[in-house]
Amino acid sequence: MSSKPRDKRMTIDEIVATLEDGMTIGIGGWGPRRKPMALVRAILRSDLKDLTIVSWGGADVGLLAEAGKIKKLVYAFVTMDTVPLEPHFQAARQSRSIPEICEWDEGMFQTGLVAASQRLPFLPMRAGLGSDVLVNNPDLALVASPYTDENGHHEELVAVPALRLDVALVHLNRADEHGNASYLGPDPYFDDLFAMAAEKTFVSCEQIVDTAGLTVDTPVQRLLLNRMMVSGVVETPNGAHFTNCVPDYERDEKFQKHYAASAKDPDAWAAFKQRFLAGDESAYQEAVKAFHAEQEA
Repeated sequence: MSSKPRDKRMTIDEIVATLEDGMTIGIGGWGPRRKPMALVRAILRSDLKDLTIVSWGGADVGLLAEAGKIKKLVYAFVTMDTVPLEPHFQAARQSRSIPEICEWDEGMFQTGLVAASQRLPFLPMRAGLGSDVLVNNPDLALVASPYTDENGHHEELVAVPALRLDVALVHLNRADEHGNASYLGPDPYFDDLFAMAAEKTFVSCEQIVDTAGLTVDTPVQRLLLNRMMVSGVVETPNGAHFTNCVPDYERDEKFQKHYAASAKDPDAWAAFKQRFLAGDESAYQEAVKAFHAEQEA
């Protein structure tokens, strides 16, 4: 970590070293889109355990579930798009290896983050009423509106609890050394909500640039995170792989298919882990390059 004032640059391992067993960790991105996968892989290499993971999930959830890192999972979906069922997540759900599960409607999930970002205990909404979301989450409470409707009734609403996070991990296209960060693709994927719902936020990015460079040829509104929201930042080129980080790169479909196929067979998965997950991030990126060279040969 740099000693310069306001310089929040860290290494991947320094970020993971700040995490503790039992923490509630929000993982930004959306399914197979702009996930902080380099940080997820670092967690896999660590001794961290008993984590509560909050995510619009993809392979981040699958990998952490397979490694036995998750004690509780709060999610709205887990998908890799072209592989509709994330294989390790599917296996974990079928074997019930994740001790506690909270599956919410997507709108409820967002509302929980909004409540946490506003430091509220809950926010009311109609989503979930009359659905199995309440059946499968019996701890979700209902609340009567203090105001009457046109018929003099107090409407009953779902009280969505705040999704308070100890830490948020997000990946963006560009950041400066202070933690200001911008996205260049079409969607922010609620990464700002994750950051505001967390006590600490760590940002991985494709490139650390000068502050002025964050808005060069880029609309100012794409500056998603400001330095007050960020505790640490790390430059991790290709760090969202094998999810996408447009416009820098698209999702790696060949590798994703290889991942999904390997997950279905114990021997193939053991070989996958040895090749791609046994070393550090540099070793992972080199192994991916070698994999593609083999595919093209």
